[in-house]
Amino acid sequence: MTAAVPGSAPTPAFAPAGPVEIAPGVQWIGALDPVLRSFDALMKTAGGTSYNAYAVRGAAGVAIIDTVDADYADEFFARLEACARYDEIKVIVLNHLEPDHSGALPELLRRAPGARVQCSPRGLQTLRALLGADFAKYDIAPVTTGHSADLGDRVLDFYNTPNVHWPDTQCTWLGDARLLFTCDLFGSHYCDGRLFDDLVGDFRFSFEHYYDRLMRPFRSSVVAALDLLEPLDPAMIAPSHGPVLRTEPARYLRQYRRLSEPRHSFGTGTDKTLAILYVSAHGATARMAQAVLDGAAEEPGVRVSLFDLEGGELSPFVDLIEHADGIVIGTPTINNDAARAVWELLAKLVDIETRGKLGAVFGSFGWSGEAVRNVEARLQGLQMRLPEPGLKVKLHPSEAQLEDARDFGRRLAAHLTGRAAPREIGLTELAAR
Repeated sequence: MTAAVPGSAPTPAFAPAGPVEIAPGVQWIGALDPVLRSFDALMKTAGGTSYNAYAVRGAAGVAIIDTVDADYADEFFARLEACARYDEIKVIVLNHLEPDHSGALPELLRRAPGARVQCSPRGLQTLRALLGADFAKYDIAPVTTGHSADLGDRVLDFYNTPNVHWPDTQCTWLGDARLLFTCDLFGSHYCDGRLFDDLVGDFRFSFEHYYDRLMRPFRSSVVAALDLLEPLDPAMIAPSHGPVLRTEPARYLRQYRRLSEPRHSFGTGTDKTLAILYVSAHGATARMAQAVLDGAAEEPGVRVSLFDLEGGELSPFVDLIEHADGIVIGTPTINNDAARAVWELLAKLVDIETRGKLGAVFGSFGWSGEAVRNVEARLQGLQMRLPEPGLKVKLHPSEAQLEDARDFGRRLAAHLTGRAAPREIGLTELAAR
C-alpha cells in the first residue's frame, strides 16, 4: 500500500469514538484511513479506505475476525479494549493474511497468547512467515469448509473461497445473526465513519472499481464463491474494506454476479472466438494479419475478428480479450522489441483472467526479430497456452509466406475447436528460437 498525500492527515469523516455494534454481540473494531491514495500498486483510492475488523461475543468467549494494517493498530486495540478483555479472546479468525488484514496480529497474539488462530490451510505459509520463530508458540488450527469455531451459544462456520483475490481467502458465517464476514469479497476502498451502506456517501463507484481492479482477474473464483455463499441468504455482509452492507445484501450478491458476467455477448452459441490484434509499421504485419484471419476463418465453429491496435482505445480490447477463447498478437520488431501499443495492451491484461486461453504471435521484422519471442514469453507469463511457435517474416511477406500465415491461422483455429492434437510450446523451446 502507498500511504498518504504528504502533509495531509484529515480527520476521518464521522469517525466513531469507540467500537460500533453492527449486530447483537458483534462490534466493529476497525480503523479508518482517509489518506490512502494507492493500494498495493494496483489501484487508486480517491476515497481512502477502512480496515474493518470485528469482535463477536459468545457465552464461552470472544472471537476476533481479522485485524488491521500495522500503522493503524493503536485504533484497533483501543476499540477492542473498549468491548472485550484480552483473556476473553478465545479465537482469532484470519479470513485473509495480506498485511492490511494481519498487520496487528503479532501484537494481538502477544496480548492474547491463549487464543486459537484459525485460517485456511493455504494461509499457513504466510502466517508462518509473519510470525517467524514465534509461530510454534501459538495454537494455530487450519480450517476449511465444514469446520467451525464454538463460542458457546453461537457458532462461526468457515467457507473456503480461494483466489478472491489471494489463494488463502475464506469467509466466516455467524448463523444466528445471518452475518457473513467476507474479508476482501464485496469490499470497497472507501472511508466513511458512518460505516453502514445506508448511511455513508455514494460509494457505488468505489464498489465497482474495487471489483474491477481486485476481483475481475479472478472472475471464475468469484463465481465459485457466489455459488457457495448465496444459499446462506445473509442479512448482513461485513467486508474488511468499506461499508458494512446491511440494506438488502442480496443485491450486492446480484451485482457481483452481473460484474462477473461476460461484458461482450453476441449470442455466439457454441462457436469459439479468436481475436487477432496487431500493429503494423509499414504494412507487412497487416498483410500477415489478414492472411491469419483468412486461414482461421476456414475452420467451422470459429468466429474470427481482426483489429488494428492503433485504430482504437486499448481498454475495450481488454474486455474483448477477457471473453475470447484465443488471441493472436501481430507486431513488428521495433528497436529490438514489440511495438509500444502491444506492450501497453499486454500490461492491461493483468486485470482480467487469461489462464488457459489460446495465445499466438506473429510479425514482420527488418533486422533482429525479437518481438515475437518477447511477446510469446509474456503470454506464457499470463498463463496462456501457446500451441504453435510464433511466425516471423523478414520485411514484406512473399505469396508463399502469406500462405504460411494462412496455415498458421488454420492450425490455431483447429486447436480452438479441438480438431488438432493438443500441443503447447514450453519455455525451453521458446528460449531456443
